[in-house]
Amino acid sequence: MLVDKKILAGGIALVVVGTIIMINLNAAMPTGQSGMTEEEIIDLMTKQQENQDMTAFAGILIGVGFMLILISFGARRKRKGSPEKEEKKPIT
Repeated sequence: MLVDKKILAGGIALVVVGTIIMINLNAAMPTGQSGMTEEEIIDLMTKQQENQDMTAFAGILIGVGFMLILISFGARRKRKGSPEKEEKKPIT
């Protein structure tokens, strides 16, 4: 089976980076406490929204990496030594 190794390596790298980012973000989810002031609540909600946005970005990275991995199995390289096909014009 022919596999384009550059595309496969890029896809694997994106999946790994996305997974690492996702794990770090899920471990550092900001949480609230009882007795918070209104300003602290707004700040907490902003941090939680940023965390969710970065998690979505990490999910996109994983998805694109997975697609690159799939594409690498169908990609075929051009051979350097093979002549290109020539179109013959009909004689009229």
